[in-house]
Amino acid sequence: MRDRLLIGNASGFYGDRFSALREMLTGGPLDVLTGDYLAELTMVILGKDRLKDPGLGYAKTYLRQLEEGLGLAHERGVRLVANAGGLNPAGLADAIRKLAARLGVPVSVAHVEGDDLMPYAPVPDALTANAYLGGWGITACLRAGADVVVTGRVTDAALVSGPAAWFFDWAPDDYDALAGAVVAGHVLECGTQSTGGNYAFFTRHDVRRPGFPLAEIARDGSAVITKHPGTGGVVDTGTVTAQLLYETQGARYEGPDAVARLDTVRLADAGPDRVAISGVRGEAPPPTLKAGLTRIGGWRNEVVFVLTGLDIEAKAALVRDQLADTLAGIASVRWELSRTDHADAPTEETASALLRLVVRDPAPDPVGRPVTSRAIELALASYPGFHVTAPPAAPTPYGVFSAAPVPAAAVPHTAVLPDGTRVPIRAQGRAPGADVPRPAPAASQARGSVGGAPGGTTRRVPLGRIAGARSGDKGGDANIGVWVETAPAWTWLRDTLTVDALKRLLPETAPLPVTRHELPHLRALNFVVPGLLGEGVAAQHRFDPQAKALGEWLRSRHVDVPAHLLDAAPPAGAAAPPAGAAAPQAGAAEPAAGPTAP
Repeated sequence: MRDRLLIGNASGFYGDRFSALREMLTGGPLDVLTGDYLAELTMVILGKDRLKDPGLGYAKTYLRQLEEGLGLAHERGVRLVANAGGLNPAGLADAIRKLAARLGVPVSVAHVEGDDLMPYAPVPDALTANAYLGGWGITACLRAGADVVVTGRVTDAALVSGPAAWFFDWAPDDYDALAGAVVAGHVLECGTQSTGGNYAFFTRHDVRRPGFPLAEIARDGSAVITKHPGTGGVVDTGTVTAQLLYETQGARYEGPDAVARLDTVRLADAGPDRVAISGVRGEAPPPTLKAGLTRIGGWRNEVVFVLTGLDIEAKAALVRDQLADTLAGIASVRWELSRTDHADAPTEETASALLRLVVRDPAPDPVGRPVTSRAIELALASYPGFHVTAPPAAPTPYGVFSAAPVPAAAVPHTAVLPDGTRVPIRAQGRAPGADVPRPAPAASQARGSVGGAPGGTTRRVPLGRIAGARSGDKGGDANIGVWVETAPAWTWLRDTLTVDALKRLLPETAPLPVTRHELPHLRALNFVVPGLLGEGVAAQHRFDPQAKALGEWLRSRHVDVPAHLLDAAPPAGAAAPPAGAAAPQAGAAEPAAGPTAP
């Protein structure tokens, strides 16, 4: 048995770089290549596909990628594991078998099912209902000799923890090792987000075409995150920290295989484009699984009016008044004025602002012709310079996502092996009420403000001059992870960026019950903002429906930062400090602020 599993990722979402699967198979050695194709919005898309044709419901892109990739994987001895099965993993598995026969590639195909709750627990008006399974079904398929494993809705990290448990023959209670694999899986799951994509400090690196990531996982669950030689982008402690903070809810990253304690994760530079992850502690998983439910929430329409030049606010008020009667009976009406205009602008476009009208209703008729016709009728009867960005269109249905726990023991998690044998996977969750050790509570949030230390010299600058951030969505909730690169900056960030300070900087969050979690080994804070995204991304509740840019908005806000921290920080666009230099890497030997791992 080798002591390292080389596992890569070739997709972070349905629609990711098509050539990535081939690039990963030809770019260097691998044992397993994974692909993550599912997200909350994807389930809505696949649900609509299944309504049109019950034989669909899977990510068709994956099948097209295998036209070339299946033979390459077989030649190189690489196992393929992907959740591209979506709502129909059996259908995709059959399609891959037919493809393999046509191509003359002798591979064995297995799949994992049981996540689809619709057949035996139908929910009225539901489009999809799926439990998030763990990795043990994948493990069983690989142990049976499968070359290709397709799943439905498993957790993103299960695509890594399942193969790791197979490769190292872990037991279900090897929680520390499993948690290490879960953390590595969380870093890999979004593809190039861990190799420089969507990275706060992108100006320091060439990230025009980042390579996809891979992990070298050890028997104890520790890992090194890297990428194939010669590929673009960068892997450093910053890119890995950013991905670790993405779409997490707190210090405990709960999953069906293990609970990974993010407050125990340590990162260290391990060479060029190599970051070591160690120290991850795991706990028994909960007795429940997350279940995601999607449904058609109603119908929506929108019109974007262009307001140019002078009197922007008055022009917006006129349009709103002119449409008020038409919109009176609609369930939801939202106006947003984006002041993209500039005074004395050199081009018409930069002299213009955008007024966006979004309407929603349970029925299509109220948000259809009455709205679009009335908007067009204003063309010669409203503000000077009236025009819209596009002709008003017919209303479209929008989806709604919600999540709820279901008993793990009630979900028929099943591995369907290459020979058709069906193997039930026993739920691994701890018994309800079982005692689980808890860490000391996070340090008090009642510290400081967005100003500098009392008596010190400060400069008012954007927070992003000293801090990185990454944000994302979980249903209707958003999270914002914020981190810094040095121990002194961490002390300042921890003491000043409180919940109250965040609410002052981001007024949209002020009425919401924001919580803050400290991750001192990562020099990071994670804020969870419940309800900011309404009913999830498919509902298109706000301008940025997945909160992808929420962290960048925070970084653009001005705060008072101690001058000595700014003088020590790398300037924008400069190369990052080398590992072990004046800016120590996360996980280096230094006093940790706040609670430490037991």
